Amino acid sequence: MNWLDNVKWDAQGLVPVIAQEVATGDVLMFAWMNREALQQTAELGRAVYFSRSRGKLWFKGEESGHVQTVHDIRLDCDNDVILLKVTQQGHEPGIACHTGRHSCFFQRYDNGAWHVVEPVLKDPETIYR
Repeated sequence: MNWLDNVKWDAQGLVPVIAQEVATGDVLMFAWMNREALQQTAELGRAVYFSRSRGKLWFKGEESGHVQTVHDIRLDCDNDVILLKVTQQGHEPGIACHTGRHSCFFQRYDNGAWHVVEPVLKDPETIYR
C-alpha cells in the first residue's frame, strides 16, 4: 500500500494541513493539499499546497520568497489532518501570512470582538507583485 493511501482525502481529494513553526511551536497557517502536493512536499522537503481558489499546486513562497522548509510531516489519529513542522524562510521572523504577518492567526477574540494582536512585518504590496 502506498503511504498516501493512508490519508483520508475528502470528496474533492484534499486534506487540511496545519503549518507549525518547528522552533517556536507557533501555528503559522492552515491550507489544503492534494495527493500531488503531499507527495512533492515529502520529496522536496518544502511545503507545497493546493490552492482551491486557483485550482492548482501552490509552492509556498513561489511569489513572496517566504518558503517553508519541512522538517516533519505528521498525520493525525483519524488520518484526516496533516501537520507540517516547518522553518519559515524569507524574513526574520518568518512571514507565513499573505497579510505580511508572522502567522495567519493574528486576530484574537476578546470581549465580543476580534482584535489584531500581531504587527505587519512587511507591507504585502511590496511582497506580491
